Amino acid sequence: MSGHPVHALDPFLVQFGSGFGIRWYGLAYVGAFLAGFAVLRSFARRGIGALPESRVGDFITWAALFGVLLGGRIGYLLFYDLEGFLANPLSIIRIWEGGMASHGGILGLVLFTYFYARRHKVHWRDLGDDLVVAAPLGLFFGRCANFINGELYGRISTVPWAIRFPKELFDAGPETQREAIHRAVALDPRATDLGSLIAAAPENPALREAIAPLLAPRHPSQLYEAALEGLLLFAFLWVLRTRVRPARGVVTGWFFIGYALARIAGEAFREPDAALTWGLTRGQFLSLFMVLGGVAFLIAAPRGPGRSGPGKVAETGRG
Repeated sequence: MSGHPVHALDPFLVQFGSGFGIRWYGLAYVGAFLAGFAVLRSFARRGIGALPESRVGDFITWAALFGVLLGGRIGYLLFYDLEGFLANPLSIIRIWEGGMASHGGILGLVLFTYFYARRHKVHWRDLGDDLVVAAPLGLFFGRCANFINGELYGRISTVPWAIRFPKELFDAGPETQREAIHRAVALDPRATDLGSLIAAAPENPALREAIAPLLAPRHPSQLYEAALEGLLLFAFLWVLRTRVRPARGVVTGWFFIGYALARIAGEAFREPDAALTWGLTRGQFLSLFMVLGGVAFLIAAPRGPGRSGPGKVAETGRG
């Protein structure tokens, strides 16, 4: 097959049957939670964390359930599929089908952290400053999973590293879809619809070669976002939290601003997955509000030197 390759990664690490198995997408969440635990435990052991080491596991577990999963799912339905949610409210529980919004997950974590801090008498901004350092690692794993799934792909491009994504066929015209199925079924009798075609593509090089001319080469924007929202933002926040150690809320403020700027930049290469707003993608538009939130945290941060007695709040039980 000449030219740009067709995406051929299998969304399953191990598959036990049709549509059932261990998915990379699910493992991305596991990796995110483990990374969050490791970061907060490191802060506790260094004596700069809001929580003692004994509380880290409890906090991360509940943050994962009520912040990331519930917030991410609700955010996706409200921001990207409100019509479908109103038609079928039970779709909120279908997490296994995908459909998670990072903006919703971040908002969910903010709300959960606030209520957890109030309940356990921990300073909210201290806890938030710890958590936002770990958040980019979760975003990194999530974007890598998006790439493996071949979803949320980029705009059309001719750069040498561009990739053709079979899931583009879901948004293609009827004639292109019929032609793709016609070419695929001759090579794999199971490929009688788009879903079966895309599922068969990773294990069938001849099928991928047959449908390649019907697919446009695109930016692997998922990897761009993994680098910007994930690794680069994590490195910046880690240094800020462990070396600079500014006043409460400053790290959180820079997370909001940094994530928003990284998302806006990354989405310049990503195919819009919703109607544009003022010429901006849905992700870019929502990120503008995160910039405002970040600025608010910076303005509200105490003046003067960094934290006094980091890690003492959780031990004394005083906010």
